[in-house]
Amino acid sequence: MTLKVLFTFYVPSGGVETLNKLRCESLQRNGIECHVLYLMSGSISQSPASFPVFIAPTDEDIKAVLDTHNYDAIIVTSDYLLLERLRRLGYSRILIYESQGLGTRTDARLLITEAVPFLRSYCNAVLIPPTDHLLELFISICPWLQRYVIPNIVDVQSFRHIPGEAPCDPVIAWVGRLETNKNWSEYLKIAHIIRRSKPGLHLWMFHDPNLATDEQKQLFHEELHALELHDRLNVFTNIPNHVMPVYYSSIAASGGFLLSSSITEGFGYAVAEAVCCTCPVLSTDSDGVRSFIIHNVTGKFYPLGNVEAAVNEGLELMDNLPLRNFIREQGRLHMVSRFGSEKYAQSFREMMNSFAIF
Repeated sequence: MTLKVLFTFYVPSGGVETLNKLRCESLQRNGIECHVLYLMSGSISQSPASFPVFIAPTDEDIKAVLDTHNYDAIIVTSDYLLLERLRRLGYSRILIYESQGLGTRTDARLLITEAVPFLRSYCNAVLIPPTDHLLELFISICPWLQRYVIPNIVDVQSFRHIPGEAPCDPVIAWVGRLETNKNWSEYLKIAHIIRRSKPGLHLWMFHDPNLATDEQKQLFHEELHALELHDRLNVFTNIPNHVMPVYYSSIAASGGFLLSSSITEGFGYAVAEAVCCTCPVLSTDSDGVRSFIIHNVTGKFYPLGNVEAAVNEGLELMDNLPLRNFIREQGRLHMVSRFGSEKYAQSFREMMNSFAIF
């Protein structure tokens, strides 16, 4: 009997879309049939998927998918309201809530607390990455709920250094959404001061403006001009994930680095993928990235909010070439050894087996 699983999320975008692509490919290689359902269409999709992807905004659309496919389990990522909706539409088998991208610790606590009635009434278990604050919150708020901890997959084969022509000037890059938790303002402040030492510095930002509020876009525009960085900035929108190794490799070759200024990360796909491409990373200690950043070994940390410390760490990452080369090499080795896809498939099947699904 082939196990059949559906993964759901709001929209095909960001780290969850990457995770769904990688895990469905891995699980299908290991005999588990996978489908993905999004409630809205995104502004861009990944390269053609090797598994069915449904866009189902209405109850009728969702029910049509459920009635057509006899899923053994459904994994609902982040959207706890969908748990009740799926039960109401007639799904009666294993329903697992997956906690990804819940924002800051305060936001995550609020969301999990709001989700308690839904988790208690409709959910069989919770799936989380090895992120300390999420595990602690689910233990304290939902002690009755069965917990499974599985590290996310990183595509270490596709995400690797790609030789090419290096930019003439160093690049400090940033990937995310224009929102408070991603902390884009701190990125601009750090780049502004580093530019005093590196006058030719360029800023590359990878984000989807469609996912930003008008207020955030206005605040960003104002701060960008106040710091006189508008002439230094290149914005890349809707770059397909499979093309990102080219950009990360260029950032590395420029003598620059990726800066992750997030307040909290459940995992941090952009950071992990950059490390795979030997692109040096400077990051806040945003929890989820601890699984692949070891300070001065596979990357660098700076204390959230401490712009001066970030500038010092960033300049060392650019100027101390022996340390920079060591971090690039060790980062790649660490990712290859820790985040292979077959480990995910084994852990996922063990989770399914615990429900007597084989």
